[in-house]
Amino acid sequence: MRLKDKVAIITGAARGIGKGAVKVFTKEGARVVIWDVLDEGENTAASFREQGYEVIFRKVNTTDRSQVEAEVQHVVDQFGRIDILVNNAGITRDSSFLKMSYAQWDQVMDVNLNGVFNCTKAIAPLMKAQGFGRIINTSSIVGIHGAFGQANYAATKAGVIAMTKTLAKELGKYGITVNAVAPGYIHTEMTMAIPDEIREKMIAGIPTQRAGKPEDIAYAYLYLASDEASYVNGHTLSVNGGVG
Repeated sequence: MRLKDKVAIITGAARGIGKGAVKVFTKEGARVVIWDVLDEGENTAASFREQGYEVIFRKVNTTDRSQVEAEVQHVVDQFGRIDILVNNAGITRDSSFLKMSYAQWDQVMDVNLNGVFNCTKAIAPLMKAQGFGRIINTSSIVGIHGAFGQANYAATKAGVIAMTKTLAKELGKYGITVNAVAPGYIHTEMTMAIPDEIREKMIAGIPTQRAGKPEDIAYAYLYLASDEASYVNGHTLSVNGGVG
């Protein structure tokens, strides 16, 4: 059990990739706190508790700094420490650039980039004090290659990579590693909103000829959170079926 007794916060874990990470982390012995704005996070947490795992849900908006700080204290009060932070929460508001509204830009920036900053800013000092931490940020293949209609999303995911590299340099001396995972096309509620014909073309262009599963990304998170990855720092791990 590679995460035995570790305390992990996973944002955006009510469903999709985050829920897959809860499944993998709990099986490896972690105690997991789900942070999400979706009320279904409670149902997700309850389903894992029914299996005997220690999972709690807290309704948290990661763009609200005061709320994030209060919820960090709640986790510390309950578990005594925070070992792993997975900044998984993210949204899309797709539009071609010339049609993109300021609101679409701002909303994606706020959740996908500011949310990562807020959570990391609140938790990194605790990790420094305990001399250990694993911070895993969710980027995207789009943050590396770009994508039509996703200037806002691509900018945030590229920003996550740059932030990851910088924090790795600053926090490594405190026993904290900071890495990112860049998923390709993963079968989730978010990607199911893509029109069928576009989705089929995307899958046809993947060398493995299939969409990824949430667990495919969750196992990448697991590796970066584990002791086996203690010398991996500042890296972005692409998990995309071979798309180059």
